[in-house]
Amino acid sequence: MLLLFRFIITFAVVMTIWHAIPGFYIDNLRDVLIFSIILSAINSIVRPILVLITLPITIVTLGLFTLLINVFTFWLASEISLGVVIETFSAAFWGGLIMWITGFFTNRYIWHVNMY
Repeated sequence: MLLLFRFIITFAVVMTIWHAIPGFYIDNLRDVLIFSIILSAINSIVRPILVLITLPITIVTLGLFTLLINVFTFWLASEISLGVVIETFSAAFWGGLIMWITGFFTNRYIWHVNMY
């Protein structure tokens, strides 16, 4: 159930990013769905490994390096999925930042719901 909730949130955020950020282009709604699935899978599998590997850098930067990890995972998902183009680093940066902020609040909500 929580995985489905995370996917729906990711899908909604990708739709928002698609319309709000210049330099981030998606061909159609089907590509948004595929990109959201790939991004959710990368955030569930690859991101924790990257966070663990880069833990010393993350500690030194007081956690800000995780933003670059999110930018990288956002870019990686766009490279894997067809029909998604990120033209500039700033588009990847803003997309990663928005996904980072959304993930932060989503995780806080999930922890709050699970505690009660």
